[in-house]
Amino acid sequence: MNFKQLNLIEPLLQAIHKKGYLNPTPIQEQAIPSILQGRDLFGIAQTGTGKTAAFALPVIQMLTTERDLKQKRVVRALVLAPTRELATQISEEFSAYSKGLNLRMLTVYGGVSQRPQTDALHKGVDVVVATPGRLIDLIQQGYIQLNRIEYLILDEADRMLDMGFIHDIKRIIVKLPARRQTMLFSATTTQEVKNMAASQLDNPVTVNLAPRATPPSLVSQKVYHVAQENKKLLLAHVLQDELITQALIFTRTRRGAEKVAKDLARQGIKADAIHGDKSQNAREKALKAFRNQSIRVLVATDVASRGIDVDKLSHVINFEIPEEAETYVHRIGRTGRAEHLGAALSFYSGHEKPYLHNIHKLIKHTIDVVHTHPFSTHHQN
Repeated sequence: MNFKQLNLIEPLLQAIHKKGYLNPTPIQEQAIPSILQGRDLFGIAQTGTGKTAAFALPVIQMLTTERDLKQKRVVRALVLAPTRELATQISEEFSAYSKGLNLRMLTVYGGVSQRPQTDALHKGVDVVVATPGRLIDLIQQGYIQLNRIEYLILDEADRMLDMGFIHDIKRIIVKLPARRQTMLFSATTTQEVKNMAASQLDNPVTVNLAPRATPPSLVSQKVYHVAQENKKLLLAHVLQDELITQALIFTRTRRGAEKVAKDLARQGIKADAIHGDKSQNAREKALKAFRNQSIRVLVATDVASRGIDVDKLSHVINFEIPEEAETYVHRIGRTGRAEHLGAALSFYSGHEKPYLHNIHKLIKHTIDVVHTHPFSTHHQN
Protein backbone atom coordinates (compact mmCIF):
# COMPACT_ATOMS: atom_id res chain seq x y z
CA MET A 1 0.00 0.00 0.00
CA ASN A 2 1.16 3.57 -0.64
CA PHE A 3 0.13 6.87 0.99
CA LYS A 4 -2.07 7.85 -2.01
CA GLN A 5 -4.39 4.96 -1.19
CA LEU A 6 -5.02 6.46 2.24
CA ASN A 7 -7.03 9.35 0.71
CA LEU A 8 -4.63 12.04 1.89
CA ILE A 9 -4.70 15.47 0.25
CA GLU A 10 -1.98 16.50 -2.21
CA PRO A 11 -0.05 18.92 0.09
CA LEU A 12 0.30 16.12 2.67
CA LEU A 13 1.47 13.65 0.03
CA GLN A 14 4.11 16.18 -1.05
CA ALA A 15 5.25 16.69 2.56
CA ILE A 16 5.51 12.91 3.06
CA HIS A 17 7.47 12.59 -0.19
CA LYS A 18 9.83 15.35 0.94
CA LYS A 19 10.55 13.41 4.13
CA GLY A 20 11.49 10.43 1.98
CA TYR A 21 8.70 8.11 3.16
CA LEU A 22 7.52 5.71 0.49
CA ASN A 23 4.94 3.48 2.12
CA PRO A 24 2.91 3.81 5.32
CA THR A 25 3.97 1.83 8.39
CA PRO A 26 1.41 -0.69 9.77
CA ILE A 27 0.10 1.80 12.37
CA GLN A 28 -0.32 4.50 9.70
CA GLU A 29 -2.04 2.10 7.34
CA GLN A 30 -4.53 1.02 10.01
CA ALA A 31 -5.06 4.28 11.90
CA ILE A 32 -5.26 6.97 9.19
CA PRO A 33 -8.46 5.71 7.43
CA SER A 34 -10.29 5.27 10.77
CA ILE A 35 -9.29 8.73 12.01
CA LEU A 36 -10.37 10.31 8.69
CA GLN A 37 -13.75 8.61 9.15
CA GLY A 38 -14.11 10.43 12.47
CA ARG A 39 -13.66 7.36 14.69
CA ASP A 40 -12.06 7.38 18.14
CA LEU A 41 -8.89 5.30 18.20
CA PHE A 42 -6.97 3.22 20.73
CA GLY A 43 -3.49 2.62 19.33
CA ILE A 44 -1.05 0.23 21.00
CA ALA A 45 2.37 0.76 19.46
CA GLN A 46 5.98 1.30 20.48
CA THR A 47 7.90 4.51 19.84
CA GLY A 48 9.56 4.40 16.42
CA THR A 49 6.60 2.82 14.60
CA GLY A 50 5.54 6.04 12.90
CA LYS A 51 2.62 6.69 15.23
CA THR A 52 3.03 10.49 15.27
CA ALA A 53 2.34 10.65 11.53
CA ALA A 54 -0.53 8.18 12.08
CA PHE A 55 -2.45 10.87 13.98
CA ALA A 56 -0.81 14.08 12.69
CA LEU A 57 -1.58 13.50 8.99
CA PRO A 58 -5.35 12.87 9.31
CA VAL A 59 -5.78 15.60 11.96
CA ILE A 60 -3.98 18.17 9.75
CA GLN A 61 -6.16 17.12 6.81
CA MET A 62 -9.38 17.51 8.81
CA LEU A 63 -8.28 20.84 10.30
CA THR A 64 -7.48 22.35 6.89
CA THR A 65 -10.43 20.99 4.94
CA GLU A 66 -13.01 21.90 7.59
CA ARG A 67 -11.79 25.38 8.46
CA ASP A 68 -13.86 28.53 8.31
CA LEU A 69 -11.34 31.17 7.18
CA LYS A 70 -13.66 34.01 8.22
CA GLN A 71 -13.54 32.97 11.88
CA LYS A 72 -10.84 33.91 14.38
CA ARG A 73 -8.33 31.11 14.97
CA VAL A 74 -9.14 28.98 17.99
CA VAL A 75 -7.41 25.90 19.36
CA ARG A 76 -9.07 22.97 17.60
CA ALA A 77 -6.59 20.16 18.23
CA LEU A 78 -4.83 19.31 21.48
CA VAL A 79 -2.04 16.75 21.84
CA LEU A 80 -0.97 15.81 25.38
CA ALA A 81 2.47 14.25 25.83
CA PRO A 82 4.45 13.24 28.95
CA THR A 83 7.72 15.10 28.32
CA ARG A 84 8.91 18.29 26.69
CA GLU A 85 11.14 16.24 24.31
CA LEU A 86 8.18 14.29 23.01
CA ALA A 87 6.02 17.43 22.81
CA THR A 88 8.74 19.19 20.78
CA GLN A 89 9.17 16.17 18.51
CA ILE A 90 5.41 15.96 17.82
CA SER A 91 5.25 19.72 17.08
CA GLU A 92 8.13 19.43 14.64
CA GLU A 93 6.35 16.64 12.78
CA PHE A 94 3.09 18.62 12.66
CA SER A 95 4.98 21.63 11.27
CA ALA A 96 6.81 19.55 8.65
CA TYR A 97 3.60 17.92 7.37
CA SER A 98 1.52 21.10 7.36
CA LYS A 99 3.94 23.30 5.41
CA GLY A 100 1.99 25.65 3.15
CA LEU A 101 -1.35 24.78 4.77
CA ASN A 102 -1.45 27.88 6.98
CA LEU A 103 -1.85 26.06 10.29
CA ARG A 104 -0.34 27.49 13.46
CA MET A 105 1.23 25.19 16.05
CA LEU A 106 2.25 25.91 19.59
CA THR A 107 4.31 23.73 21.93
CA VAL A 108 3.52 24.27 25.59
CA TYR A 109 5.79 22.96 28.37
CA GLY A 110 7.24 24.07 31.67
CA GLY A 111 10.78 24.98 32.65
CA VAL A 112 10.88 27.96 30.25
CA SER A 113 9.38 31.44 30.24
CA GLN A 114 5.67 31.30 29.42
CA ARG A 115 5.70 34.70 27.67
CA PRO A 116 6.38 33.41 24.10
CA GLN A 117 3.65 30.79 24.63
CA THR A 118 1.07 33.33 25.83
CA ASP A 119 2.00 35.74 22.99
CA ALA A 120 1.41 32.98 20.44
CA LEU A 121 -1.95 32.10 22.03
CA HIS A 122 -2.98 35.74 21.85
CA LYS A 123 -2.32 35.78 18.09
CA GLY A 124 -4.30 32.55 17.65
CA VAL A 125 -3.19 28.94 17.12
CA ASP A 126 -4.84 25.85 15.64
CA VAL A 127 -2.87 23.03 17.31
CA VAL A 128 -1.45 22.92 20.84
CA VAL A 129 1.00 20.17 21.79
CA ALA A 130 1.46 20.29 25.55
CA THR A 131 2.74 18.63 28.69
CA PRO A 132 -0.10 18.56 31.24
CA GLY A 133 1.47 20.71 34.00
CA ARG A 134 2.15 23.90 32.01
CA LEU A 135 -1.14 23.57 30.13
CA ILE A 136 -3.03 23.62 33.46
CA ASP A 137 -1.09 26.78 34.46
CA LEU A 138 -2.13 28.53 31.23
CA ILE A 139 -5.77 27.41 31.61
CA GLN A 140 -5.88 28.70 35.20
CA GLN A 141 -4.43 32.05 34.16
CA GLY A 142 -7.07 32.37 31.44
CA TYR A 143 -4.61 32.31 28.52
CA ILE A 144 -6.06 29.29 26.80
CA GLN A 145 -9.62 28.18 26.06
CA LEU A 146 -10.30 24.54 25.23
CA ASN A 147 -14.03 24.76 24.62
CA ARG A 148 -13.64 24.52 20.82
CA ILE A 149 -11.40 21.44 20.73
CA GLU A 150 -12.44 18.97 18.04
CA TYR A 151 -9.49 16.54 18.29
CA LEU A 152 -7.77 15.27 21.43
CA ILE A 153 -4.69 13.05 21.22
CA LEU A 154 -3.25 11.42 24.36
CA ASP A 155 0.20 10.21 23.36
CA GLU A 156 2.26 7.74 25.42
CA ALA A 157 -0.66 7.50 27.84
CA ASP A 158 1.09 4.82 29.91
CA ARG A 159 4.04 7.11 30.55
CA MET A 160 1.75 10.00 31.51
CA LEU A 161 0.00 7.74 34.02
CA ASP A 162 3.32 6.45 35.36
CA MET A 163 4.51 10.02 35.85
CA GLY A 164 1.46 10.80 37.95
CA PHE A 165 -0.37 13.02 35.42
CA ILE A 166 -3.75 11.33 35.81
CA HIS A 167 -5.29 14.16 37.87
CA ASP A 168 -3.94 16.85 35.53
CA ILE A 169 -5.33 14.98 32.53
CA LYS A 170 -8.75 14.71 34.17
CA ARG A 171 -8.71 18.45 34.97
CA ILE A 172 -7.90 19.22 31.33
CA ILE A 173 -10.48 16.84 29.87
CA VAL A 174 -13.39 18.41 31.80
CA LYS A 175 -12.65 21.68 29.96
CA LEU A 176 -13.12 20.04 26.55
CA PRO A 177 -16.37 19.67 24.61
CA ALA A 178 -18.03 16.29 25.16
CA ARG A 179 -18.41 15.98 21.39
CA ARG A 180 -14.90 15.52 20.05
CA GLN A 181 -12.74 12.87 18.41
CA THR A 182 -10.23 11.27 20.79
CA MET A 183 -7.15 9.21 20.00
CA LEU A 184 -5.18 7.44 22.73
CA PHE A 185 -1.77 5.87 22.10
CA SER A 186 0.20 3.68 24.48
CA ALA A 187 3.10 1.25 24.17
CA THR A 188 1.69 -1.00 26.88
CA THR A 189 -1.80 -1.98 27.94
CA THR A 190 -1.74 -1.81 31.71
CA GLN A 191 -5.02 -1.89 33.61
CA GLU A 192 -4.72 1.88 34.17
CA VAL A 193 -4.40 2.48 30.43
CA LYS A 194 -7.38 0.24 29.70
CA ASN A 195 -9.45 2.16 32.30
CA MET A 196 -8.47 5.46 30.73
CA ALA A 197 -9.34 4.22 27.23
CA ALA A 198 -12.70 2.94 28.47
CA SER A 199 -13.56 6.27 30.10
CA GLN A 200 -12.36 8.59 27.30
CA LEU A 201 -12.99 6.77 24.02
CA ASP A 202 -16.36 6.34 22.38
CA ASN A 203 -16.70 3.02 20.50
CA PRO A 204 -13.05 3.16 19.40
CA VAL A 205 -11.22 1.32 16.65
CA THR A 206 -8.37 -0.60 18.33
CA VAL A 207 -5.08 -0.94 16.49
CA ASN A 208 -2.77 -3.29 18.39
CA LEU A 209 0.78 -3.45 17.09
CA ALA A 210 2.53 -4.49 20.29
CA PRO A 211 5.28 -6.84 19.13
CA ARG A 212 4.84 -10.55 19.77
CA ALA A 213 7.11 -11.23 22.67
CA THR A 214 10.04 -13.52 21.89
CA PRO A 215 13.28 -13.40 23.86
CA PRO A 216 16.40 -12.20 22.00
CA SER A 217 18.56 -15.14 20.92
CA LEU A 218 21.82 -13.60 22.16
CA VAL A 219 20.66 -13.27 25.77
CA SER A 220 21.53 -15.97 28.32
CA GLN A 221 18.88 -16.25 31.04
CA LYS A 222 19.21 -17.39 34.66
CA VAL A 223 16.95 -17.22 37.71
CA TYR A 224 17.86 -17.08 41.39
CA HIS A 225 15.47 -18.29 44.07
CA VAL A 226 15.88 -16.02 47.09
CA ALA A 227 13.84 -14.84 50.07
CA GLN A 228 12.43 -11.35 49.46
CA GLU A 229 14.40 -9.84 52.37
CA ASN A 230 17.69 -11.21 50.96
CA LYS A 231 17.28 -9.79 47.46
CA LYS A 232 19.37 -6.70 48.16
CA LEU A 233 22.20 -8.85 49.60
CA LEU A 234 22.06 -11.13 46.56
CA LEU A 235 22.18 -8.10 44.27
CA ALA A 236 25.32 -6.75 45.94
CA HIS A 237 26.85 -10.25 45.72
CA VAL A 238 26.00 -10.64 42.02
CA LEU A 239 27.41 -7.19 41.19
CA GLN A 240 30.82 -8.25 42.48
CA ASP A 241 31.20 -10.03 39.14
CA GLU A 242 33.43 -7.83 36.98
CA LEU A 243 31.84 -9.22 33.83
CA ILE A 244 28.80 -7.07 34.71
CA THR A 245 30.16 -3.90 33.14
CA GLN A 246 26.75 -2.20 33.20
CA ALA A 247 23.43 -3.38 34.56
CA LEU A 248 19.91 -2.12 34.03
CA ILE A 249 17.89 -3.27 37.05
CA PHE A 250 14.11 -3.48 36.99
CA THR A 251 11.71 -3.08 39.89
CA ARG A 252 7.91 -3.12 39.83
CA THR A 253 7.39 0.16 41.70
CA ARG A 254 8.88 3.65 41.83
CA ARG A 255 9.57 3.33 45.55
CA GLY A 256 11.31 0.02 44.94
CA ALA A 257 13.56 1.59 42.29
CA GLU A 258 14.58 4.40 44.63
CA LYS A 259 15.26 2.00 47.50
CA VAL A 260 17.43 -0.36 45.43
CA ALA A 261 19.52 2.56 44.07
CA LYS A 262 20.04 3.93 47.60
CA ASP A 263 21.00 0.49 48.98
CA LEU A 264 23.59 0.08 46.22
CA ALA A 265 25.03 3.57 46.75
CA ARG A 266 25.45 2.75 50.46
CA GLN A 267 27.53 -0.24 49.45
CA GLY A 268 29.77 1.87 47.25
CA ILE A 269 28.20 0.83 43.93
CA LYS A 270 27.59 3.80 41.63
CA ALA A 271 23.88 3.70 40.86
CA ASP A 272 20.89 5.93 40.15
CA ALA A 273 17.16 5.41 39.60
CA ILE A 274 14.71 6.64 36.99
CA HIS A 275 10.95 6.54 37.50
CA GLY A 276 7.85 8.66 37.08
CA ASP A 277 8.27 10.64 40.32
CA LYS A 278 11.64 12.02 39.21
CA SER A 279 11.84 15.37 37.46
CA GLN A 280 12.68 15.43 33.78
CA ASN A 281 16.11 16.90 34.54
CA ALA A 282 16.92 14.26 37.15
CA ARG A 283 15.93 11.48 34.73
CA GLU A 284 18.03 12.97 31.93
CA LYS A 285 21.01 13.35 34.26
CA ALA A 286 20.78 9.71 35.38
CA LEU A 287 20.45 8.46 31.80
CA LYS A 288 23.41 10.53 30.65
CA ALA A 289 25.56 9.21 33.51
CA PHE A 290 24.58 5.64 32.59
CA ARG A 291 25.25 6.16 28.88
CA ASN A 292 28.70 7.65 29.46
CA GLN A 293 29.41 4.92 32.06
CA SER A 294 30.00 7.25 35.00
CA ILE A 295 27.48 5.06 36.84
CA ARG A 296 27.51 1.30 36.51
CA VAL A 297 23.91 0.58 37.51
CA LEU A 298 20.61 2.18 36.55
CA VAL A 299 17.45 1.09 38.37
CA ALA A 300 14.19 1.65 36.50
CA THR A 301 10.47 0.98 36.46
CA ASP A 302 9.11 -0.50 33.23
CA VAL A 303 7.46 2.60 31.82
CA ALA A 304 10.29 4.97 32.79
CA SER A 305 12.79 2.64 31.11
CA ARG A 306 11.37 3.30 27.65
CA GLY A 307 13.81 5.21 25.57
CA ILE A 308 16.79 3.69 27.38
CA ASP A 309 18.90 2.49 24.50
CA VAL A 310 22.39 1.79 25.70
CA ASP A 311 24.90 0.24 23.32
CA LYS A 312 26.48 -2.98 24.50
CA LEU A 313 24.51 -3.19 27.74
CA SER A 314 25.93 -6.32 29.36
CA HIS A 315 23.23 -7.24 31.88
CA VAL A 316 19.57 -6.81 32.70
CA ILE A 317 18.66 -7.80 36.26
CA ASN A 318 15.05 -8.36 37.28
CA PHE A 319 15.13 -7.46 40.95
CA GLU A 320 11.42 -8.25 40.84
CA ILE A 321 9.73 -10.53 38.33
CA PRO A 322 7.11 -8.60 36.35
CA GLU A 323 3.47 -9.62 36.63
CA GLU A 324 3.05 -9.67 32.84
CA ALA A 325 5.17 -12.27 31.01
CA GLU A 326 5.49 -10.00 27.94
CA THR A 327 7.09 -7.34 30.12
CA TYR A 328 9.87 -9.79 30.98
CA VAL A 329 10.66 -10.21 27.28
CA HIS A 330 10.66 -6.43 26.71
CA ARG A 331 12.98 -5.95 29.69
CA ILE A 332 15.58 -8.50 28.68
CA GLY A 333 15.50 -7.22 25.10
CA ARG A 334 17.54 -4.21 26.30
CA THR A 335 20.63 -6.41 26.23
CA GLY A 336 21.99 -8.76 23.56
CA ARG A 337 21.54 -6.18 20.82
CA ALA A 338 23.50 -5.58 17.62
CA GLU A 339 25.30 -8.94 17.71
CA HIS A 340 26.57 -8.42 21.27
CA LEU A 341 25.98 -11.10 23.87
CA GLY A 342 23.90 -10.17 26.89
CA ALA A 343 22.71 -11.76 30.10
CA ALA A 344 19.45 -11.55 32.04
CA LEU A 345 19.39 -12.47 35.73
CA SER A 346 16.08 -12.69 37.58
CA PHE A 347 15.49 -12.88 41.33
CA TYR A 348 12.29 -14.51 42.49
CA SER A 349 10.84 -15.20 45.90
CA GLY A 350 7.91 -17.46 46.79
CA HIS A 351 5.06 -15.13 45.81
CA GLU A 352 6.60 -14.51 42.37
CA LYS A 353 6.53 -18.18 41.37
CA PRO A 354 3.28 -17.83 39.33
CA TYR A 355 4.82 -14.92 37.35
CA LEU A 356 7.85 -17.07 36.54
CA HIS A 357 5.56 -19.91 35.51
CA ASN A 358 3.80 -17.57 33.03
CA ILE A 359 7.16 -16.47 31.60
CA HIS A 360 8.15 -20.10 31.03
CA LYS A 361 4.82 -20.65 29.27
CA LEU A 362 5.34 -17.63 27.02
CA ILE A 363 8.95 -18.31 26.07
CA LYS A 364 8.29 -22.07 25.81
CA HIS A 365 11.21 -23.20 27.92
CA THR A 366 12.29 -23.31 31.55
CA ILE A 367 15.04 -20.92 32.63
CA ASP A 368 17.92 -22.49 34.54
CA VAL A 369 17.94 -21.87 38.30
CA VAL A 370 21.24 -20.89 39.96
CA HIS A 371 21.52 -22.75 43.28
CA THR A 372 25.15 -21.93 44.02
CA HIS A 373 24.73 -18.55 45.67
CA PRO A 374 25.04 -17.69 49.38
CA PHE A 375 21.33 -16.80 49.75
CA SER A 376 19.87 -19.79 47.94
CA THR A 377 16.77 -21.26 49.54
CA HIS A 378 17.64 -24.57 47.80
CA HIS A 379 14.06 -24.92 46.57
CA GLN A 380 13.83 -26.89 43.40
CA ASN A 381 11.48 -25.24 40.94
